[in-house]
Amino acid sequence: MPQPSAAHPSGDAPHARHRLVPSPAGRTHLVEQGDGPLVLLVHGFPESWYSWRHQLPAIAAAGFRAVAVDVRGYGRSSKPEPVEAYRMLELVADAVAVVEALGERTAVIVGHDWGASVAATSALLRPDVFRAVGLLSVPYTPPGGPRPSEVFAGMGGADEFYVSYFQRAGRAEAEIEPDVRGWLAGIYAALSADTMPAPDAPDPHFVSPGGLLRDRFPTGPSPAWLGEDDLDVYAGEFERTGLTGALNRYRNMDRDWEDLAAHAGAPVLQPSLFVGGAADASTTWLAEAIAAFPTTLPGLSASHVLDDTGHWIQQERPETVNRLLTTWLSTLDTPGTSGPAY
Repeated sequence: MPQPSAAHPSGDAPHARHRLVPSPAGRTHLVEQGDGPLVLLVHGFPESWYSWRHQLPAIAAAGFRAVAVDVRGYGRSSKPEPVEAYRMLELVADAVAVVEALGERTAVIVGHDWGASVAATSALLRPDVFRAVGLLSVPYTPPGGPRPSEVFAGMGGADEFYVSYFQRAGRAEAEIEPDVRGWLAGIYAALSADTMPAPDAPDPHFVSPGGLLRDRFPTGPSPAWLGEDDLDVYAGEFERTGLTGALNRYRNMDRDWEDLAAHAGAPVLQPSLFVGGAADASTTWLAEAIAAFPTTLPGLSASHVLDDTGHWIQQERPETVNRLLTTWLSTLDTPGTSGPAY
């Protein structure tokens, strides 16, 4: 049975309940609010359950049981040591285990950044559990295509793409961990619409030869959405856990490519929603994936690209994202009612 957790990070929404539940990772820490059909919220890098602090009360108020997890490797969830423990199949298994541990048979799954990939893959592999899927910032791209590491190695010319930079064990940790708070402040600013570098500035998604990723982060004011207390929460978690568990997700992309080869080109059939930011590279670089949604997401209810919005979409534009999510959730069949089979 789910067990109450001890001391909470600051910034909790009123009435939020913390739990530790068993999962293949060992334990998964989650925060829940509300009652009703389950909505599972999965964060990306470098974030935590706290990235959903604005959505938990809004989804709960709309009549749902909102649950935001710490993905394995983050926060108070378990941090298995082997790199391969962070492959996508393991994260899908954790998501299924959370649904079961909470006494539910099905859930809507919503993800941001890497969480969007976890959500889409969970819906693809376990349509019996995940009855609908919402994707923030990162659109669905079916498995298949060239080997990821080879694609990333060919990007950026003399510069190195950040994914390749993250894939070498220990290198990014050596950059980040001496100043976790400063590094987090930098990456949040680099990818926020109101503080990101000008279009003609060096792209913060790439590393110069012999340089660091943070060399291209802006040094001006913090994004409007990021208060000092918010940064304290994120920094406090990563200062305690380190970054290796989080970064190991990037170190499994070729394993994911192999694990999911049997699903190459497969669409996600369940009802779906996409919300991206017009200033987010994830939206612009993957424009072809968004254009392919009629084929790859045939159950798509709507696709929204928000002006003046960067990568941290549910924190940059919480009211708009809350409205889009709750409106979409209200259109879904209630579990147990008749509806299409997937």
